[in-house]
Amino acid sequence: MAPQDKNTPPPLPEPLRVAVADSHTHLDMQQSTVEEALAKAASVGVTTVVQVGCDLAGSRWAADTAAAYDSVHATVALHPNEAPRIVLGDPDGWSRQGAREAGGDGALDAALAEIDKLAALPQVRGVGETGLDYFRTGPEGMAAQERSFRAHIEIAKRHGKALVIHDREAHEDVLRILREEGAPERTVFHCYSGDAEMAEICAAAGYYMSFAGNVTFKNAQPLRDALAVAPPELVLVETDAPFLTPAPYRGRANAPYLIPVTLRAMAEVKGMTEDALATAVAVNTARAFGL
Repeated sequence: MAPQDKNTPPPLPEPLRVAVADSHTHLDMQQSTVEEALAKAASVGVTTVVQVGCDLAGSRWAADTAAAYDSVHATVALHPNEAPRIVLGDPDGWSRQGAREAGGDGALDAALAEIDKLAALPQVRGVGETGLDYFRTGPEGMAAQERSFRAHIEIAKRHGKALVIHDREAHEDVLRILREEGAPERTVFHCYSGDAEMAEICAAAGYYMSFAGNVTFKNAQPLRDALAVAPPELVLVETDAPFLTPAPYRGRANAPYLIPVTLRAMAEVKGMTEDALATAVAVNTARAFGL
């Protein structure tokens, strides 16, 4: 693909006949306006989106945006990479807040108290994305991540909201903490990244598995194997836009209107018709997020 194509939005896919939701997107990180993103998505049968918070500012924005648009629902949380930045500081300013001083446990508690308040709002349908990320955060940040994750589980259960999990290279610890704390009634593994064996563990526990565009990547056979064994009643679809754009558009910016590309690839893996999988996904998303 020529470099200039990286900036060209992928074309609109053929519309879905059965409307579905993008179960996990970041409209605040995308180039288009919210109106443009929603209109483009609706034109191909993606009529609902779940806007996900990753920090205090993003969670407030998600709640405000969901209040303003009927087709947007919010989740609120401190991302697993955000918790250590609050506690230990972020001298490089890697996150959107710029460089930050270490705030210690008190700062994390204050941030969690605000997430708790936001989680009570009716347009907020989930608590997440929370969990563990051992890819970007080293051993020094693990305690803050774990403390934050356990607090989010408690918040989700107390408010009766879905729990949206970010699990990167931390499968065993994520599953262990869910067992120790007792998972909320509705728990979603966003951008599912485990193998088929883990999919069977999640299925037995009744956890939803949400698949993103990376299920279409050449090297993602373990993900396709996991999708193949995931029960149709526990499968969701997401973009995680602007990230994880499905093939053949990998490397360009993702957006909710590209859900049909991923869903069609998923239907092939599941040996289901597009309409049957879309119907299942629509029902599952509504159940998972109480829509």
